[in-house]
Amino acid sequence: MFNRIRATLMAICLAATGLAAWSAQEPRPLRFAMTPAFLHDQHALLAQWRGYLEVRLNRSVEFVQRDRYRDTMDLLQRHKVDFAWICDYPYVMLKQDVRLLATALNGGRPTYRSYLIVPAQDTQTGHFADLKQGIFAYADPYSNTGYLVPRFEIEGRGADPGTFFRRTFFTWSHRKAIDAVAAGLAQGAAVDSFVWDSLAKVRPDITAKTRIAWQSEEYGFPPIVAQGKVSDADFKNMQTVLLNMTHDPEGRVLLARLNLNGFVKGNPQLYDRVAEMMALTGKR
Repeated sequence: MFNRIRATLMAICLAATGLAAWSAQEPRPLRFAMTPAFLHDQHALLAQWRGYLEVRLNRSVEFVQRDRYRDTMDLLQRHKVDFAWICDYPYVMLKQDVRLLATALNGGRPTYRSYLIVPAQDTQTGHFADLKQGIFAYADPYSNTGYLVPRFEIEGRGADPGTFFRRTFFTWSHRKAIDAVAAGLAQGAAVDSFVWDSLAKVRPDITAKTRIAWQSEEYGFPPIVAQGKVSDADFKNMQTVLLNMTHDPEGRVLLARLNLNGFVKGNPQLYDRVAEMMALTGKR
């Protein structure tokens, strides 16, 4: 009887040891959050990119998609994800809680713009000021190009953004803001230039129904960040893989599908202008 109990206890100990060894060999997946500004509904591309990262990191990767910028910001602040590709506005808001990992190159530069788009048949509008008492589509309340920029421009003309338009609504993504203007649901929208330019390559039938009436100055391209508790090793490994994509044939194919030229380490000063506009409009 004693020998049977002893054998059972030994078996349990060996099983526990085996489980511990297996756990040590299989670290938890890295969680990477995406905002609707990027890769919206492009599940096949996300799957390809995930596989690419997993092979080079030798680590499982999970992409986490959320419909609103605030949801992704919450995931970062609650340490529910390791990395996130966020807008420059949230980056400025979370600057003390995250680390800048990389910035994408868009047209060879780490920058992008806000486009004011209107229906194609509107050939007169040249600025937000021309849309007074119109119907306007905002992308997201935490979007620089889709919310902060138009309100900053309206305030700069001495008007109140809260009463300037007859009606406004949120689409919760730049792609949907483009669709709203193309379908005639809005007389204007401010959208991410990268999203409009990328959509023009794959769905010119949609963008052809809109016209770029005005372009903003350049802002730092929405960055990829790490939440504050990510280890230095995980931070460095992910950064290295992203920066090396341009030197890898498969990486270059992925970059082409992303409509990007590559990634660089990025510079926090790229986002100073957004911080300045936030301060001037009382957004912090």
